[in-house]
Amino acid sequence: MPGPKNLDPASSPRALLGAELRVARERAGLTQAELAERLYVSGSFIGQLEAGTRRMLPDVARQIDEVLRTDGFFARNCAAAATSKYPDHFAAAAEAEALAKTIREYAPLIIPGLLQTEAYAREVFRAYQPTATEETIEELVRNRLERAALLSDPTTPVFWCVLDEAILRRSGDDPAILADALLHIARLIRSHRIMVQVLPFSAGFHAGLLGSLKLMAFEDAPPLAYIQGSGTGQLFDDPATVAQRTLTYDLLMANALSPRKSLALIESVAEEYQHDQYA
Repeated sequence: MPGPKNLDPASSPRALLGAELRVARERAGLTQAELAERLYVSGSFIGQLEAGTRRMLPDVARQIDEVLRTDGFFARNCAAAATSKYPDHFAAAAEAEALAKTIREYAPLIIPGLLQTEAYAREVFRAYQPTATEETIEELVRNRLERAALLSDPTTPVFWCVLDEAILRRSGDDPAILADALLHIARLIRSHRIMVQVLPFSAGFHAGLLGSLKLMAFEDAPPLAYIQGSGTGQLFDDPATVAQRTLTYDLLMANALSPRKSLALIESVAEEYQHDQYA
């Protein structure tokens, strides 16, 4: 029986690679759990590869070729599936985010990327990379706005976030930028596109003190949890870790203001910064 043809990089590489993995695995008579055992990964990881929510890295591709005897097919084609405009530590999370049905996010320091305005994103990237060229910054901004277009769909994904109050109080040299960014969030809330809660300073110590958190749920793949730091990020798929991070998010929601009170606070702070602009 002839082997599968090389994938077309112009199509959807990860989805095609995942479909071919499923075919090759079933041809070999293996379940996802059995293949995972031979690769020393979790069964959910194989499910995510097949669903296209996780990228296939070269070392994994080579192991798959060896176990499934696919004559180097996956090693040859995983380069197309691994191509990304995002940094390595975030690429897999960004790709999964685009396929998620539900996204729940806790942001402790800056407005989440999906909610940022162009001016706010530019300020954030310039702060991260003060010596970068204008071309580099503008490319980063374009990529972030392309991600934010995910919310242009009126219903999917369901997006619920908890914002630390520190985000509302962190203004740069131009208070109008933060005011516009907060009003953008308020418009999304009032149009019933997103749900937002603010975690107030009065909450004191809380479950999210260790950093940001993103939870993603999918229609046909296991859920994922993503933890991000400065220039680093880790995507988790094992059920115990995802369950632990889900509990963290639930605790944050329980300590946050209600959605109605959160909206009132967001709009009130935005108005303060608008006044500061003309002071």
